[in-house]
Amino acid sequence: MRLSWRHQEGMMARTRRRFDAAFKAKVALEAIREFKSVSEIAKQFRVHPNQVTMWKKQLQAEAAQVFESSSAKGSQGEEPQAAELYEQIGRLKVELEWLKKKVAENS
Repeated sequence: MRLSWRHQEGMMARTRRRFDAAFKAKVALEAIREFKSVSEIAKQFRVHPNQVTMWKKQLQAEAAQVFESSSAKGSQGEEPQAAELYEQIGRLKVELEWLKKKVAENS
């Protein structure tokens, strides 16, 4: 088995850093404000300048979704839940009728 040059010299491979959405938004907003250059922002947050530019573009492209009407968002999410609830109501009604018959037979 052949090891990479990093392992041969005792160096371990660097693990990939992951950034949460709040951090990305913070960096992107800083870039949109344009008080500092992309290079300065990248240095401040210890990320690559290309990453800052990508997050800025992504924020600009998807910012309109923040202001979509909440009624449009809510109605899409309620349909599956409403169908589930109506199904459960139906099952409970059938169960109630069955229990009423059993009680009537035993009385």
